Amino acid sequence: MRASLVSDLRGQLRRRRDALTRTISEVGEAGELVRLLGEVDGALERVGTDGFGRCQMCGDPFDDDELLAQPMKQYCLCRLTAQQKAELERDLDLAWRVQVSLLPNEILSHGDWMVHYRYRPAGPISGDYCDVVTNGANGRWMYFLVGDVAGKGVAAAYMAAYLSALVRTILETPIPVADVVEKLNGYVSERTPSTHFITLICGRADATGHVEICNAGHCPPMVVRRAGVLPVDSTGFPLGVDHGDAYDTYSLDLASGESLVLYTDGITEALDSSQTTYGENALRRVLAANRAAAPVNLADACLRDLQSFRNGAPRTDDLTLMVVRRGGSPETSGTQ
Repeated sequence: MRASLVSDLRGQLRRRRDALTRTISEVGEAGELVRLLGEVDGALERVGTDGFGRCQMCGDPFDDDELLAQPMKQYCLCRLTAQQKAELERDLDLAWRVQVSLLPNEILSHGDWMVHYRYRPAGPISGDYCDVVTNGANGRWMYFLVGDVAGKGVAAAYMAAYLSALVRTILETPIPVADVVEKLNGYVSERTPSTHFITLICGRADATGHVEICNAGHCPPMVVRRAGVLPVDSTGFPLGVDHGDAYDTYSLDLASGESLVLYTDGITEALDSSQTTYGENALRRVLAANRAAAPVNLADACLRDLQSFRNGAPRTDDLTLMVVRRGGSPETSGTQ
């Protein structure tokens, strides 16, 4: 394995280790997070050894791009026939079409609120989750959610679809945001594999401009005000980490023309060709420079800046960006 690839993989794994360590320090130790930290440490020890980057079954090496996207990968599809691989590709295509059918409208207006999102998988399917749930035409309240399932591939995509079904069931009647997240945490903890947890933002906005947010271990959403941009910190563990965990909420009021921006770490942890991370500060800078823009234009500005930063480097993670704006102009521009 060439030295530059080994260096890139070590950088990827160290960033994952830093993120897990940071989460543990912020919300406390949890068995699943500590276990994942141990797996990352084990992968760091194996990087550069003869067996690393090869299928543990057949010994064939993984493609560089595949390994960069999944540096802890240990097995390939070596036992599948050509026909079985073709069937798997068709199944993945169908799975993506099912995922798309579960997403809300990309541009949505509800009362005085406008929502726009971008949902971009790194592979054939995505482990990201986003949704908007409203109470019909009167505009009294609106829930908005963005999440990220740990891991990649079919299992993560299945978990995202499962989360979508749970949310729709729980929100048949309006309940407090903390109750929504606690119910989701109970279901995820009891009925899903311990290898998968989910970070999640769940927010509720009403007709007065009041917003209540619960952040279950997810990237801090950005409050985009006329005076500047501020992050909202985590208020609890990711879903599936601690069954008995109680969640706190954060409240704020948005004036007309102000926004809340939710995103997954496919944006802030994106890398350029020198393995430099894009980061929260870069995102805040773009949001501040375009804070008066309509939701679609604001999303355009963020993704253009990210694309310029990457400068041709491949994406290695799913990407989701959601803009929730109160009032203002609905004009839009072309999306990317």
